[in-house]
Amino acid sequence: MDNYTEMNAKTIDRWVEGGWEWGTPVSAEECAKARRGEWNVLLTPTRFVPKDWFPPMKGLKLLGLASGGGQQMPLFSILGADCTVMDLSDRQLESERIVSQREGYSINIIKADMTKRFPFEDGSFDLIFHPVSNVYVEDVYHVWRECYRVLRPGGVLLSGLCNGINFLFDSWKRPLTVANKLPFNPLKDPALMKKLADEDSTVQFSHTFDEQIGGQLKAGFVITGAYEDYNNEPGCAIPEDGIPTYWATRAIKL
Repeated sequence: MDNYTEMNAKTIDRWVEGGWEWGTPVSAEECAKARRGEWNVLLTPTRFVPKDWFPPMKGLKLLGLASGGGQQMPLFSILGADCTVMDLSDRQLESERIVSQREGYSINIIKADMTKRFPFEDGSFDLIFHPVSNVYVEDVYHVWRECYRVLRPGGVLLSGLCNGINFLFDSWKRPLTVANKLPFNPLKDPALMKKLADEDSTVQFSHTFDEQIGGQLKAGFVITGAYEDYNNEPGCAIPEDGIPTYWATRAIKL
């Protein structure tokens, strides 16, 4: 299905209208704290990104890749970064416009599909901030290659990644029952596509360690930091279960 990314964007628009957690912009209070140097951002649901993963923000050419929603870009902009946000959801991008107008900073807002060639010249950015969003993309190798292309030598890629465990189960009701095989790919299963449509869900994909970590290495990155994280939704796998469901990585283009 060629238009699955457009379908996803429209679904996410509806989620944002319904109060989706990852579509709720930062408050004026959070922006005021950032001006005082008090800030934190997430690549994955619960663990804040270490501050030493970031280069100095002042003048940093920063791309928020599939990172719309007015959650991280406002803080980076306030801290002095020159930010561009790229997303396919109109509502997520509108949130970026609203917050930038409210807080009085400039941001370059780009509507684009990350399954296509990124609309930027080679070596355009010093840092890419890519929260968990490549679950909406079948071919993550393409994403890593494009990230490498648009980063400058020495540029940093910060990524939030789903490790695939969430796709095993249709429900986190205990005892857990494996319902799906991995890799999870609805494009290869018409019945699964229908089920997702009936549930107003997005078309999502699980990806292997080879794709997520090996894919970055294959693109030419050197990984310099990593950590695991957990779901934050009630009833899902949480830290008390000891079941990590996400990874975050810091990688450098040498």
